[in-house]
Amino acid sequence: MTVPHLATALKGPLLELERRILAAQPNIEHWFRSQWHVHATPFYGSVDLRNSGFKLAPVDMNLFPGGFNNLNSDFTPLAVQAAMSAVEKVCPEAKSVLLIPENHTRNTFYLQNVAALVHILEQAGLKVRLGSLNPEITEITTLATANGDSVTLEPIERRGNRLVLADGFNPCVVLLNNDMSAGIPELFKGLEQTLLPPRHAGWAVRRKTNHFAAYDKVAAEFAQLLSIDPWLINPYFTQVSGLDFHSRQGEEEMARAVDEMLAKIRAKYAEYGIEQEPFVIVKADAGTYGMGVMSVKSGEELIGLNRKARNKMAVVKEGLEVSEVIVQEGVYTFETVNEAVAEPVVYMLDRFVIGGFYRVHTGRGVDENLNAPGMHFVPLSFESACLPDKKGTPDCPPNRFYAYGVIARLALLAASLELEATDPDAEA
Repeated sequence: MTVPHLATALKGPLLELERRILAAQPNIEHWFRSQWHVHATPFYGSVDLRNSGFKLAPVDMNLFPGGFNNLNSDFTPLAVQAAMSAVEKVCPEAKSVLLIPENHTRNTFYLQNVAALVHILEQAGLKVRLGSLNPEITEITTLATANGDSVTLEPIERRGNRLVLADGFNPCVVLLNNDMSAGIPELFKGLEQTLLPPRHAGWAVRRKTNHFAAYDKVAAEFAQLLSIDPWLINPYFTQVSGLDFHSRQGEEEMARAVDEMLAKIRAKYAEYGIEQEPFVIVKADAGTYGMGVMSVKSGEELIGLNRKARNKMAVVKEGLEVSEVIVQEGVYTFETVNEAVAEPVVYMLDRFVIGGFYRVHTGRGVDENLNAPGMHFVPLSFESACLPDKKGTPDCPPNRFYAYGVIARLALLAASLELEATDPDAEA
C-alpha cells in the first residue's frame, strides 16, 4: 500500500521524529505496557491526527467512534481479537452485549457503522442486540444501512437496576455507541451492569480541554523517553468559558486568547525555521461531528462575527448550546490523496490499533477542519501497527503507520487519565 503524498518540503523534522520512534520501538512498547498496568484502557476510541511534515499530533479524540464501516475489512481479525480482550477485562463470562447506538436512524452510513461493530462483536463470540433510546422506536424496527445490510433496533426497558429487552434479554455488558450529547439518560443511572464507556465519557460531562490537559502529561513523559521537544507531538491549547455567541458575550476574551496562542506558535515556528503562517482552531469544548469549529489566523476575525458564523458556533449536536470553547493550535495537514487534502484517523479497541482511514476533503484547505459535509474516506490497513520495518525508510507505509499508531495510543492513554480524573465514583 502506498502512503498518501506528503506535499511539503518540510519533511526533515518529521522524518527525524519517525526515526526516533522507530529506534525506540522496544522502549516505547515496554512503556505502553507499563502504563496499561496502571491505567484502565478505554473500551474503544478513534483519534484524528494531523501531519504537517514538521509536527505529528492528535487534534481530537472520540470515545464513541462511529466509522467502523470505513475500516479495511481485511483486518477484521485484529478487531475481533482486541474485542475479546476488551470484553474479558470487564466481564470474563460475558455471552451477550446490548449495544446502544445514536438516535439518528436516518443516517444510513452511521447504521452501516453499527452493523460493522455488531459483526466484530459477534465474531468475538458475543450475542449482540441493539437497544434504542430513540422515543420513535416503540417496537422491533429493522432499518437498511447504506450498503444494503440491515440492523434491527428494539426499545430498551429498565427492570430493577438492569437494562433489558422485552423478551428478557439481560446482558452483563451494555456498550454505548451513543455519546450522550443530549445528557445522561435516567435509564443509565444506578445500573448494576457494566456500562462501556462509562457515563462520564459522554459529552454531558466530558471536555476536550480535560483531554488535552491529560495529553500534556502523557506527551511530556513520552517526549522525555525519546529526548524530543514535546511540541512536535502536542498542540498548544487553552479554554475560554462564559461565552454566548448570540449576544457576543466573551468575544474579546476569545480574540485575546487566540492572539496570545498565535504569538506562542510564532515563537516555535521561528525556532524551527517554519515559514507557514500560524493558525488557531476554535471549537466547542464539548461535542462532536465537526460542529462548532472555526479556523482563524487572528483574534480580530472573532470580533463582530456575522449571524451565520455565530449561529454555526452557538449550537452543536442535539441542540447543545456552546458556552465554552477550546482554542487549539492549528496543525497543518500536508498529506494529500489524489491531490485532495487528507488527515489520518486511527481506530483502537482496548489498547490495540485495529485500523484507520484517511479523511479526505476536496473542498477544504490544509489549515481547515476536514470533518465536514463533502468529506470521504480512504481505508488504511494498520496490520503492521506494531511491526515496523526496521530496514525501510521512516516514511515507508509500515513505519509511517507505526508512528501514527504510537501517537494515537498516546491520545488513548490520555483519555484513560482523563476518565480517571473525571470519574464521579473515584475516591478523592
